[in-house]
Amino acid sequence: MNEFDVVALGELLIDFTENGKSDQGNPLFEANPGGAPCNVLAMLERLGKKTAFIGKVGRDFFGEQLREALTETGIDASALRVDERVHTTLALVHTQPDGDRDFSFYRDPGADMMLSEEEIPEEMIAKARIFHFGTLSMTHEGVRGATKRALEIAKKNGVTVSFDPNLRPPLWPSLDAAREQVLYGLGHCDVLKISDNEIQWITGETDYDDGVKWIRERYPQISLILVSLGKEGSRAYYGDEAAEEPAVLQENTVETTGAGDTFCGCVLNYVLEHGLTGLTGENLKEMLRFANAAASLITTRKGALRVMPQKREVESLL
Repeated sequence: MNEFDVVALGELLIDFTENGKSDQGNPLFEANPGGAPCNVLAMLERLGKKTAFIGKVGRDFFGEQLREALTETGIDASALRVDERVHTTLALVHTQPDGDRDFSFYRDPGADMMLSEEEIPEEMIAKARIFHFGTLSMTHEGVRGATKRALEIAKKNGVTVSFDPNLRPPLWPSLDAAREQVLYGLGHCDVLKISDNEIQWITGETDYDDGVKWIRERYPQISLILVSLGKEGSRAYYGDEAAEEPAVLQENTVETTGAGDTFCGCVLNYVLEHGLTGLTGENLKEMLRFANAAASLITTRKGALRVMPQKREVESLL
């Protein structure tokens, strides 16, 4: 009996997003709850799925704020650990004029890195339908061991594994170190969500079809590959089927934080409802249309975790 639809492991942090200027002309920042894995879960909660999160925050004001945000969103926070010594991880998000972002991280160390193998809740993962992770929980040795332990449990219990590399170069000692862990992730997932620049970087191929071919030749166990292309929309690859859908562009985009996570949450929702066997080209198109529309809605809002779109909002946009 599955207790959770999706269990995710990784970073839970505060995204300080720019929010205008003060009377003195200084930038104002808003403390938004963030972290890719929880953004994915927040979208799934909006779609009526049951989710849980595994991660670590500090015993501080921000850690409390994050726990409250999870609970308010409906995400099970019983496996959220608290570090007594290390502060909650912070990210400053600088939005460029075109809506793209630059990140500065306060994480040397940050509490999310302090999760250990012993803190992994075996039963929670074993009772999930999907286990989802990224590479921010693979940047440092201790939390990397915890992530690999969680993957072992998922595999042993026949849980579908979903992976989003979510590359953040400033957090790695080198891009070679990042590459090694991304390849590890590719070797252990059934569903892969990867962005346009990530697939070009990891495969060395500029053409996305060639990039997918490169991945499939090396990691044939991946059933479904999604490539998110920002303003260009998205593509899905499954067996002999491939589909592409344009982005739904919004006039009033404020920032793109969480768009890929929203997209990923919608894809996992589709997998939960339709399975990973016998999908058709039409299925893939339907999946991408919904996910693209949801992702476009999140770009009109500040932050992501607490402002995920409702199903009816996505449907009315479509």
